[in-house]
Parts: sequence; C-alpha cells; structure tokens
Amino acid sequence: MKKLISIVTVFAATFISVKASAQSTDSSKYILQNDIEVAKEEPGTHNGGGKTIGFNFFGEAKSLKTVFKKRTLKSGSAIGYHLQKEDEIYYVISGNGTMQMNGKTFAVKPGDAILTRPGSSHGIAPNAGNDLTILIVYEKK
Repeated sequence: MKKLISIVTVFAATFISVKASAQSTDSSKYILQNDIEVAKEEPGTHNGGGKTIGFNFFGEAKSLKTVFKKRTLKSGSAIGYHLQKEDEIYYVISGNGTMQMNGKTFAVKPGDAILTRPGSSHGIAPNAGNDLTILIVYEKK
C-alpha cells in the first residue's frame, strides 16, 4: 500500500500543479475525487473488448494538461493494440497481465511502469482469471 501511495504522490507532484494556501478553504485551489465518483463501466478501449471499469480523474478540471486515469481490465478484456501518438505511462497497481509492445509480448505485474513513446504500438490485457488494474498518465493535446 505504501508503494501505491508513493507512486500516486509522484504522479501528482509531477503532473499536477496545485497552489493551495494553508489558510484557504477555496475549493478552486484543489480537487479531491474518489473512485466511486468517477467509476464508469466501459468496453476495453482501442477495440480491446470485454468489460473494464474506467476512472477518469479530473476530467472536468479547467486548464489541466494532464490525463490521469485508472482502469481495471476485467478477465477477458483488453486495451487493444494501437499506435501511440504521445508519451503515455502505464503503471500496474494490481493483477498480472501481458503487454504487447512493437510486436513483442512480455508479462507485467504490480509495480511495473511502462513508458510508451510516440510512434510505438502497444496493447495490454489481464491474464485469464484475474483483473488487471493500471494507472494511465499522458498529456492532453
């Protein structure tokens, strides 16, 4: 759990600039969201199929240039193999799965971070019988 908290803190510190005063109670200075508020059942993105649960944090935040998502890929679902157009980070929170990257396939597990670069192609899926939960971070265009 400490490792998860650390990686979320690193993502937040790296990608989200929040100017909050200790004396301020102005909610425009920060946004707090919980999984329950943003969870949405969706098919696997990029034609991956199956059922996933997407968590699009801060999707309505004005002027935020970073996308910060969590996705739980249910057994039998996937993020389909697709061409990457911007830098994108995948971080595995729980479960085990398989990632395809530029025609190669490799296993992924909790604690793995994968940086996909523009021009590469990739997809990811949970191993049979388990869910795979990942964080996804990239810059909005």
